[in-house]
Amino acid sequence: MKKLTTYRTVFFIALLTVMVSACKKLDLAPVNKFTDINFWTTTEKANSVLNTAYSQMFRSDYFFYNEGASDNAYNGRGDANGVASLAAGTYDPSLGRIKEEWQYHYSGIKTCNIFLENVDRVTSMDAALKVRMKAEAKFIRAYHYFQLATWFGDVPLFDKDISIADAKTIARTPKAQVIDFVLKELDDAAAALPVNTAYAAADRGRITKGAAIALKARVYLYDSRWQDIATTCEKLINDNSNGTYSLFPSYEGVFLPQNEYNSEVILDLEFVPLIKTYSQFFDFAPLAVGARLNALAPTQELVDSYLMANGKKITDAGSGYDENNPYVNRDPRMTNTVVYNLYKWKKPDGSTQTIYTKPGSDPGTDKLDEYAPGKVSSPTGYYIRKYYDPTSAVNFQSGLNLILIRYADVLLMYAEAKNELGQLDGGVWDKTIKALRSRAGFTDPAALTFSGAPQADLRTIVRNERRTELAMEGLRIFDIRRWKTAEVVLNGWSHGAKFGPASVDNGYIRADLRSFDKSKAYLWPVPRDERAVDPNLTQNPGW
Repeated sequence: MKKLTTYRTVFFIALLTVMVSACKKLDLAPVNKFTDINFWTTTEKANSVLNTAYSQMFRSDYFFYNEGASDNAYNGRGDANGVASLAAGTYDPSLGRIKEEWQYHYSGIKTCNIFLENVDRVTSMDAALKVRMKAEAKFIRAYHYFQLATWFGDVPLFDKDISIADAKTIARTPKAQVIDFVLKELDDAAAALPVNTAYAAADRGRITKGAAIALKARVYLYDSRWQDIATTCEKLINDNSNGTYSLFPSYEGVFLPQNEYNSEVILDLEFVPLIKTYSQFFDFAPLAVGARLNALAPTQELVDSYLMANGKKITDAGSGYDENNPYVNRDPRMTNTVVYNLYKWKKPDGSTQTIYTKPGSDPGTDKLDEYAPGKVSSPTGYYIRKYYDPTSAVNFQSGLNLILIRYADVLLMYAEAKNELGQLDGGVWDKTIKALRSRAGFTDPAALTFSGAPQADLRTIVRNERRTELAMEGLRIFDIRRWKTAEVVLNGWSHGAKFGPASVDNGYIRADLRSFDKSKAYLWPVPRDERAVDPNLTQNPGW
């Protein structure tokens, strides 16, 4: 499908023409412009609209910077995507990110509605292909509504392309009704979509039956519908008729370009090298390997969440943790996600470069990555490794796909649901947590064997496993909101490495002071400008 991506943005101009053009007589189509009458004539034109919908499904900057709104990372330069304001609790309904998110998803919904209302005009299209394409559009529309409901709660719901006049008067629909709509759309999509192995190579990356089922599980997850989650996940874990998925053998390899479309990928955001790219890593990677500055840095809190190789937390008795040598004998996923002092950065030519982040540790003269307040280096002493593309072009321009849902997440959702149902036993553990840790590189039996701990302790274990497995993939903010733990982890200082004064927080850098008002912040406010245009849009409590 990557080759189809090049047509997506080109078509958008034509799509706008369709939306604003009109004929003086309904039965007479002008020959010098697109209209509803003369545009919907070929499968190729319909496909270009659908490809536009694909390109609007999600954004690379949201994917990465959403971590900065959580306790996993800190946006220390500017206010990228508003996440510094969101994390610090210093925002109101006028924040640009809030307005942008609202408009972004409704723009995507509009494209889907236009497609679904007009695709039947293409009478020459193969009937089975039309059914599949409608299902893809329904999935994308459901994805947008799910995102909107997750952030805002009640949002306007409509399944037709509405007029400007209607848009200025429409009211919000209760969240429960929006979620019901999303679930029904995903059921309809799953019934019509092919499994992942049924697509030809040219169509890799298109939405599948498995993607619809996995997204449905995530919708249930964010609504704490535990039995529904378990039942839905089992359709992918125990039933190959819905798609064939498995953990990729290498955790590091999941995110490398040579392994795109691997067995773990259920849904990804498509890019094309040198044509449709993103370059966020220009502001994420260490400066010593060519980055410009640091705009998103992992926190000490994230680093501390990685277990020791024996499966113990760093604070547990007998863990073997050495605060003066903190990065040895740790969960192998940490090295594939976070860059720390004396990290061996793998370069594209196969060689390595040592990254020096501790003040005074760099034997050279540039000292680019050493922590110092006010520098353009990392404000926490850590950098991001996960999703670095060794094949990226100048300024880290990458065409590497970003995975929105992977099979590891299905296993984690299943483990969490089974625990909340009181059913997390050795069999479920082996199928989920043990499988994930084994793939990551754990070998100590103590880290792999089911402990039979009480439900509350298993909840802590499963939640932490989710954090470390999925770190820097944009999901942590949604987890701490649904668990209602944001009020704890987003209140107080976020920290960096132990490079600060010993008299403050035991020497750990104070990176950013966060604040989270539990009385209102679990829902974003409806954007101020949207309410100014539409007086029927009510506001969320506290805003």
